[in-house]
Amino acid sequence: MKNLTDKIFDLIRRTSCEIPEDIRLALRKASSKEPRNSPARQQIGIILKNIEIASGRILPLCQDTGAITFYARCPRNFDKQAFRKAAESAIVKATEQGYLRKNSVCPVTGRNDGTNVGPGSPMIYWDENESKHLEVELLLKGGGSENVGMQYSLPDDGLEAGRDLDGIRRCVLDAVFRAQGKGCPPGIISVCVGGDRASGYAAAKKQFLRKIGERNSSPAIAKLEKQLLADINSLGIGTMGLGGKITALEIFITVLNRVPASYFVTVSQMCWACRRGELKVESRK
Repeated sequence: MKNLTDKIFDLIRRTSCEIPEDIRLALRKASSKEPRNSPARQQIGIILKNIEIASGRILPLCQDTGAITFYARCPRNFDKQAFRKAAESAIVKATEQGYLRKNSVCPVTGRNDGTNVGPGSPMIYWDENESKHLEVELLLKGGGSENVGMQYSLPDDGLEAGRDLDGIRRCVLDAVFRAQGKGCPPGIISVCVGGDRASGYAAAKKQFLRKIGERNSSPAIAKLEKQLLADINSLGIGTMGLGGKITALEIFITVLNRVPASYFVTVSQMCWACRRGELKVESRK
């Protein structure tokens, strides 16, 4: 139990303080596309310096350390309650040591007990398989980017969006345009087409675990991802909404089956601080 707690604590610390290498490289590439001395290039330079300082001093990348979400793949009959207890202990410790901000607040009373543990925190999604290992991915998603997420029900007369690929495209562009730089771009746009209202948001959020450059296995959806990335970056919103050539580093789309009456397009946005980490340990039943 203590060993698992220590491993999860280290996962939290790393995820909070270190940006994944593919995100760092994408930010550098974005910087190179902006004109010298432009606000966009200056802002990306500040972001990259922030990343360097956070990693070197082992400090959180952002003052908003985000909602805590674990995606765990485990053997059948794995003791999930033991994992939750270990995760909660690790979260309390990480909060005490400043790797997590005291983020968990009761929406009714406004009470914050300072532990980051409570109803809905942490969120844990389980996937049982035949593996002999426990594999855990952690996503820390800040409130600013979460606030600009949107969900559409097609057809949408206002957007002239039908139940087709062009309709999906119109929804995504509308969501990004409405954000107008809120949510701290350049970041990642994630989309779920189909599902119900709940599963659409969950599936969209999970796509942030994908790495820059990963394409959907469907040729049609992969083509739409590439088209939308170009379209989004033609809007001119840019870094922190100050204008520029790069508003999004990447876009990911996933698809869920739907019931005939519903056609949802769920758009989730991630800031430049796309904090994801992973852990693999020998499992214990």
